[in-house]
Amino acid sequence: MGTQLITSDPDIMMGKAVFAGTRITVEIILEKLAAGESTDQILESYPNLTAESIQAALHFAARALKADVIYPITA
Repeated sequence: MGTQLITSDPDIMMGKAVFAGTRITVEIILEKLAAGESTDQILESYPNLTAESIQAALHFAARALKADVIYPITA
């Protein structure tokens, strides 16, 4: 990703990953995708985001899962 679309700042949303210039968390967008919402539905609800933002969220999640951490599966 060419620009910094996702940032984290302890003073914004308790340090959660957010889309730059917003208070929209990556977490909420990933939850909406997991619940079956389409990219178009998400973009309609969050006009500050772009399709590139949603791709950045997926890329962020993929990178996070590559960490040497084992997550218990609860679902």
